[in-house]
Amino acid sequence: MYDVAVIGAGVVGGMIARELSRYDLKICIIEKENDVAMGATKANSAIVHAGFDAKEGSLKAKLNVKGSEMMTEVAKELGVKYKNNGSIVIAFNDEDRKTVEGLLERGQKNGVKDLRILEKDELKKLEPNISDNVVCALYAPTGAIICPYELTVAAIGNAMDNGAELVRNFEVKAIEKTADGYCVASDDDKIEAKFVINAAGVYSDEIAKMVGDDSFTITPRRGEYILLDKECGTLVNTTVFRTPSKMGKGILVSPTVDGNLLTGPTSVDLEDKEDNTTTPEGFASIIKEANENVDGIPFNKTITSFCGLRATGSTGDFIINSPAENFINVAGVESPGLSASPAIAEYVRDILKDLGAELNKKENFNPYREPMHGFREMSIEEKNEVIRKDSAYGRIICRCETVTEGEILKAIRTNPQPFDLDGVKRRTRAQMGRCQGGFCSPYIMELLSEELEIPFETITKNGCGSALLVGKTK
Repeated sequence: MYDVAVIGAGVVGGMIARELSRYDLKICIIEKENDVAMGATKANSAIVHAGFDAKEGSLKAKLNVKGSEMMTEVAKELGVKYKNNGSIVIAFNDEDRKTVEGLLERGQKNGVKDLRILEKDELKKLEPNISDNVVCALYAPTGAIICPYELTVAAIGNAMDNGAELVRNFEVKAIEKTADGYCVASDDDKIEAKFVINAAGVYSDEIAKMVGDDSFTITPRRGEYILLDKECGTLVNTTVFRTPSKMGKGILVSPTVDGNLLTGPTSVDLEDKEDNTTTPEGFASIIKEANENVDGIPFNKTITSFCGLRATGSTGDFIINSPAENFINVAGVESPGLSASPAIAEYVRDILKDLGAELNKKENFNPYREPMHGFREMSIEEKNEVIRKDSAYGRIICRCETVTEGEILKAIRTNPQPFDLDGVKRRTRAQMGRCQGGFCSPYIMELLSEELEIPFETITKNGCGSALLVGKTK
């Protein structure tokens, strides 16, 4: 019997689990996929929003601003890259200017610090490559960028290091009330817990229905992205947004914490919660709008593209409530969910306390976690010292990203363990360069096979259904 079962190992579920691991609680994180950060968390804009967009008085506004303020310290504790690069919302005409002025007023009411309007001359100094058609912009210096799946891996790893357990490949099919709490069941296994937290992303409405709550629905909203090579990463300094619409914040152009250039997302409502396909139409719209925003984007230097599904709730706000005894919904967490995640975790903790959970702080809780990678950013002296201590750091496995054997081995040996190529990629950036794993994949497979003591031919790209090998040649 667990004290708390968290359904969903995305950034929200991960941050909740980490927060609760501060207390003397037996915690289980339940994930239907073979790894953490497999839903919207691994395919979003990677933005820590300042908080000016959310409607004043909403949970989105309250938790976005608080979460954004918390993220600097959270990233530091978890050894995750974080860059306070600021963000701008650009205006092309008088109508856009009114929208931007409205966002300024809203942001000030939400408590966002240092917001101001930049006129064209000042804007051009900040962003020399911004389109000449832009007349002004809202500037939010507190906006930032982060790697969402790196944050999630670190948060869940830290929770596990502090006693939490992770159960993978467990698809929840039923939840039954028991005398002591709930029985959460898959097709072939059961987990019992006193309290259940529903952080299941696009499936959170289906999980809620299992305890009799049909008060909301979740619509999967497709968001496609195009990622460009690192040589394009300095084209913009801030995150560049269009004026938002009811479908979202539009096509952005932003650097990433690892030096690439990211453009997207599209915004299309779907019915299929597994449809994460990319489309020619989506790419065409990204290229068109991004080129309207910023001059000279070299889309011929695209290295990959991807799609994520946002969990858009029917209420228009985050859905964080307790519709049944000892059960908490954390649903409809679309943008700015990543930004708000540390604050969401504390909000859920307080609800849990109100429901009667005993929250006694651990004396030995450790909030810190070592970074998983960073060899390429060390000085020559630092690299030599690391190699002296462990020769595996002297063998480069991924040349594109300068990822060493030592870093890959460390990732495989650290909570939560990766079991496939994509798991290693999310933890180390190996396979994320120009060749997209074309050269390093076989070497990573060898390391996985040796460390996990499993046959080489059973290593997959991304779990069940993604086999890489079909047999041995003669």
